[in-house]
Amino acid sequence: MARRQSLHGQWSSHMAFILAATGAAVGLGNIWKFPYMTGTNGGGAFVLIYLACVLAIGLPIFMAEAMLGRRGRRNPINTMRLLSEEEAGGAYWQLVGWLGVIAGILILSYYSVIAGWTFSYAIDTARGVFSGADKTTAESVLITLQANPWAMIGWHTVFMALTVFVVGRGVEQGLEKAVKFLMPALFFLLLVLVGYAMSTGFFQQGLEYMFRPDFSQVTGHTILAAMGQAFFSLSLGMGAIMAYGAYLPDDASIAGTSFVVVLADTSVALLAGMAIFPIVFLNGLNPDAGPGLVFQTLPLAFGHMPGGTVFGTL
Repeated sequence: MARRQSLHGQWSSHMAFILAATGAAVGLGNIWKFPYMTGTNGGGAFVLIYLACVLAIGLPIFMAEAMLGRRGRRNPINTMRLLSEEEAGGAYWQLVGWLGVIAGILILSYYSVIAGWTFSYAIDTARGVFSGADKTTAESVLITLQANPWAMIGWHTVFMALTVFVVGRGVEQGLEKAVKFLMPALFFLLLVLVGYAMSTGFFQQGLEYMFRPDFSQVTGHTILAAMGQAFFSLSLGMGAIMAYGAYLPDDASIAGTSFVVVLADTSVALLAGMAIFPIVFLNGLNPDAGPGLVFQTLPLAFGHMPGGTVFGTL
């Protein structure tokens, strides 16, 4: 059977796919959701179960999605329909593709709102709103933003417009060019934050909270939450990795590239926790503060660290 080619080109190199797939996986799931999920599910035990789920479930499914995408070279719906026809499977297999696309739309419906918050916070940080701020200021900024629907709609629109612009430029000129800059920049900024966290005097306490498991707090909900976080963090089950796999060169190792992406994604989540929890304890915040945790802790970090206005805006 002749090898198929995607109608929309392909990644220029293995590294481009790794950066792009890491970009698809790394995001709010790691920096926003992982710390507060860890906080609301008991700390170290949740982290340990999450890592086990990533290795035992997330990595194999990631490889499977990338493999299906590369073989079909189409969008998730048409890929599943084509492969089911070739393998004499039932027509209902294409529902897997439909479910992935629907899941992506549902996730985007709230992901884009929270991403809009980050634009608002970037402007606030550039204006010096958080310089020398205390936890009351950090909490009030988020409350004020959430109470202003027009501001949230506006920033949501900005985020969606930028997303459409990048995606509309295609694989190489849009996504690939963006992630080649954004992903290394993100790793650098996270390392800066971890460096600041190490200077707070609460870094050891943050590490103990993250990595010292208390299995007495583990329930069935904890296990399901860790599994769900593994799926969300790696962008599994929403057709994204299948779509990215459609542009993967034929000579790329799916196992090798998948492992690198999963390792990078998990590293970002752990770095985010290592940066955030020392700031939580430094400022007397609750680690189980929920979805607003990152938007309370990072402004405090940037407000007190040297060069925080610049780093925070970036």
